Amino acid sequence: MQLKNTREELNKFAKYVIQQSRANLTRQGKNVSSDLYKSLDYKVDTGSNWIALEFYMLPYAYYQDRGVKGKTSTYPEIAKYGTLAKFGSGKGKKGGLTKGIDKWVRKKRFQFRNKETGRFMSYESTAFLITRSVYNKGIKPSLFFTKPFEKAFKNLPEELLQNFNLDLDNFFDFTT
Repeated sequence: MQLKNTREELNKFAKYVIQQSRANLTRQGKNVSSDLYKSLDYKVDTGSNWIALEFYMLPYAYYQDRGVKGKTSTYPEIAKYGTLAKFGSGKGKKGGLTKGIDKWVRKKRFQFRNKETGRFMSYESTAFLITRSVYNKGIKPSLFFTKPFEKAFKNLPEELLQNFNLDLDNFFDFTT
């Protein structure tokens, strides 16, 4: 059995989710290096009696999508959608957050000003202040992938069922 119609429906579903996720990244200003944007992909695979859909993205996409709990406070959205990540758990690589934020600050060419002198702070100082804030407050969930997936999934069952029935009818017509 080929499951051609079912495969087409899953392809439409996945294309929509990827397209909307990319649009969300751009709209939310989370497309600095375009690495995450470009990494979003999917694969529909079929066998003789099964079908699978897989989404691919860089590992840090989870943290951008679901957020990260902070050491002292957190965002209420994290409780609603849940996350497994938390700063200060001791499981992460030492200095990884600082390096990532330093790279981001330099790429964005972003620097704070010193209140007393009015001069720009160094990239390292700016990165340190942002890192400390992110460590304490956490990362707010962007739901760039979750929202489009949930929206498309609500429409999927009926259309998928219809196309799966069409595939079954074609299979039975072919075998009889």
